[in-house]
Amino acid sequence: MSRPTPWRLLRESYPRHDVKQTRFQDLDTMGHLNNVAFAALFEDARVRLNQHLGRVSRGMMAEGSFRAVVARNEINYLAEGSFPEDVEISIGIGRVGNRSFEMLSAAFQSGRCIATCDTTIVMTDPKGESLPANFVERLKAVQIKGA
Repeated sequence: MSRPTPWRLLRESYPRHDVKQTRFQDLDTMGHLNNVAFAALFEDARVRLNQHLGRVSRGMMAEGSFRAVVARNEINYLAEGSFPEDVEISIGIGRVGNRSFEMLSAAFQSGRCIATCDTTIVMTDPKGESLPANFVERLKAVQIKGA
């Protein structure tokens, strides 16, 4: 896998940011954050962005929201993460398609990018329809510039 483009490694490239505490249980036998911990940190940021977008309310799909699934989730590990230092997850929307969109995120510790995550979300229901126009507008409001 090639290294991400330079803009992906910059915190200011992303419109939303959330600081997460690391936990001792997130460590592997080598003393760094394990890959499951990274996946959970990125997942939590996606859920919070879905809340911001109005798709999720109190952990459940919001009334009138469409159904969607994660079709692809790719994590690029760039450096070791450590405990007890917090991790900042920065996130925004990448490509927006007819029935799908990308959530692009990056994890930062001590100001450096330690991982990136690219997730493709695909609408599964209602079948044959496009993403709702009002939702596409909300996506564009948190879209990464230049993505």
